[in-house]
Amino acid sequence: MPKIRIGTRGSKLAMWQAEWVAGQLTERGNEVELTQISTKGDVSQASLSQVGGQGLFTKEIQNELLACNVDVAVHSLKDLPTVEVPELVLAAVPQRETTLDCLVSRENLKFEDLPPGAKVGTGSSRRGAQLSAWRSDIEIKDIRGNVDSRLRKVKEGQYDAIVLAAAGLTRLGLYEEVTEELSQERVLPAIGQGALGLECRANDDSTQEALTELNHWPSFHAVSAERQLLASLLAGCLAPVAALAAVVGDELTLKARALNGDGSQLVEGVRSGTPEQAKQIGEELADSLRSQGAAELIATARQVEQ
Repeated sequence: MPKIRIGTRGSKLAMWQAEWVAGQLTERGNEVELTQISTKGDVSQASLSQVGGQGLFTKEIQNELLACNVDVAVHSLKDLPTVEVPELVLAAVPQRETTLDCLVSRENLKFEDLPPGAKVGTGSSRRGAQLSAWRSDIEIKDIRGNVDSRLRKVKEGQYDAIVLAAAGLTRLGLYEEVTEELSQERVLPAIGQGALGLECRANDDSTQEALTELNHWPSFHAVSAERQLLASLLAGCLAPVAALAAVVGDELTLKARALNGDGSQLVEGVRSGTPEQAKQIGEELADSLRSQGAAELIATARQVEQ
């Protein structure tokens, strides 16, 4: 069997994810090697909204895949643009980690107990808008950097609290840092949050076959619904759009929300169907949100960022 070359970003979390995939493939009899690839998102420390969102953490890895320098790209699925690259295929989505967002606060205070004017760090317009909708008296501040650097900035007092994906802290063994898991009634996750996306060349049958063994169909269908919703809204990874799909038995349920920049306006909805109807469910819910004015809210948020 040919060696499977895995391309990944070099951050601690990205390496953990790639090494986990490598371990799974090795257990199934494959020979694997890892290649670190620097992306635009890793090099720049500017605000995500200023650097430009589509493919910020994925494009260079996809280019290496297209050039046949690696065989598999391991992505945090929330970073992968929904615009498909014809020569590539999302071959597998392993079982999803927790989709929760969580608060890490310097004084160990829960979000509702933070004092007015507290500085809460997030690099996500989705999180910022929903947190502002929850409490308009806090100050949302932009933050960049890896998980360790963000935690350090809280301890140093640059922020009173930060909001992170619980999945990353769980994978890195840092869950003890969490002050509070945030209610998903208040803060819905990003599209694909907590899921890995394993991408390979569409004509590479042997790698596709190897990756398919790592696929978890309930997770695959859930993220397919979420990604179709985002694609149909033409929103992009950094827009204030949140969604969560889950498969229970023979039913897939998708809930989604679109907001303006400060969270003062939002529209939301729910759709259900069979897991095999994932993309149709995403499309239908996007149509429903659009009919409620989602496109205008997203456009308003982008104007504020610019």
